[in-house]
Amino acid sequence: MHQQSPLIIGVVVGEASGDLLGAGLIRTLKQHFPHAVFQGIGGPKMLAEGFESLFPQDRLAVMGLVEPLARLPELLGIRRSLRQHFLRHRPSVFIGIDSPDFNLDLELSLRKQGIKTVHYVSPSVWAWRQGRIKKIARAVDLMLTLLPFEADFYRANRVPVAYVGHPLADEIPLQPNPPAAIEALQLTDSIKGKKIVALLPGSRATEVSRMGPLFWQVAEYCAAKQKNLLFLVPSANAARHQQLEEQLRELASDLPIRLIEGQSHKVMEAADVVVMASGTTTLEAMLLKRPMIIAYKVASLTYSLLARLVKVQFIGLPNLLANRAVVPEFIQERATPVAIGDALLNYLNNPTTTKKLTATFEDLHLQLRQNSDEQAARAIAALIKGADAI
Repeated sequence: MHQQSPLIIGVVVGEASGDLLGAGLIRTLKQHFPHAVFQGIGGPKMLAEGFESLFPQDRLAVMGLVEPLARLPELLGIRRSLRQHFLRHRPSVFIGIDSPDFNLDLELSLRKQGIKTVHYVSPSVWAWRQGRIKKIARAVDLMLTLLPFEADFYRANRVPVAYVGHPLADEIPLQPNPPAAIEALQLTDSIKGKKIVALLPGSRATEVSRMGPLFWQVAEYCAAKQKNLLFLVPSANAARHQQLEEQLRELASDLPIRLIEGQSHKVMEAADVVVMASGTTTLEAMLLKRPMIIAYKVASLTYSLLARLVKVQFIGLPNLLANRAVVPEFIQERATPVAIGDALLNYLNNPTTTKKLTATFEDLHLQLRQNSDEQAARAIAALIKGADAI
C-alpha cells in the first residue's frame, strides 16, 4: 500500500514578534493537520513547537539602511536556498510572517511555480508606497491582517484577505490592573498621593535623541504647574537605558523622574497618563486603557518627504482604528512642551474625558480580540483544503 507523504507547511519569520505569531499559528494548525511537517525559518518559540528551521532566524533580523545592504549577498543566498528547498519539497502552503522585504519576493517566486502563498501581517501599504499593492496581489493567494482597516484596503484593491484580529488584544486582559502593576514595579510606598506619568521617547537611538529632550521639557512644564507628579521612563534595552541615563544626568533641575529597565508594559499599566513616540506601543497603551498623548518629530527633510508619501490622516493606531482623533497627536512643529504638557494636565484634571476614552478603548479592544491564532489557522486550512480539492 502506498504511504502518503506528510503534508508540508512552509513558514518564514525574521523577527521575535514573528516567532511569537508563528508559534501560535503552528500550535493551532496542528489541530487541523495533526501530522503536518513545518519547515523554513523560525525562532525558539517555533522550534519548541517542533518546527524545523533550515537557517537561524537571527540571520534575517537586520535593521536600518546600511546593515541590510552589507548583508545582502547572504540574505539573497538564504532566499535562493529556501526557494530551491520548497521547490524540491513542495509545501501545501507557504506562509511568510511579516518581514515583507524578504518574504514577498520569495512568495512571488513560489507562487509562480504553483505553490499557494499566504502573507501574515500586512506591510503599511495602506499608509504609504501604495503602489506595492500590485506586487502583493501577484505574490499572495491570501493576506492575513491584524487590523480591520487593513482588510478594507485589500478588499478595495481586490486582494484576497482575511482579518484575523491582533494577538495583543487576545493576550492583554480587557480590564487592566494598575495596583498590581504598581506593586510589581515596587512603587507602592513612593506614589502615595501622586499621579504617575509614563514617558516613552522610543526604542531607537535616533528617536530617543530627538524625543527625549522634548519629553523632559514636558515634564518640567507639568511639574512646575502640578506638584504631585511622578514621571516613569522605561528603557527599551541596555543601550537605550544608557542613552536615557546620560540625557537625564544633563538636566539641571531635580525632576521627579525615575528610569526603569524594561517593563514598559507594567509602566504603562501603572500610569495615569502615557506620553509616547508613535509606534506599536500606542496599541499596547490603548489595550491597557491608558489615556495617551502621541508626539513625534523627525528631521525636516525626512518629514517633507514623508508628508508627500503618507496617505493617512493619523499616525497613532487608536486614531486609525477609530477613524477619528480619539487621542491627541502632536507631530513635528506642533510637538512643543506647552502643547503636550497642557494635553497631559487636561487628562489628569478631567476625569470625565478619561472615562469616555476608556469606553472607546474597550470597544476597540473587543473589535481586535478575535482569537487571532484560530482565525489565521482556519483561513490557511481553508486555502489548503481548497487547493487539495482542485
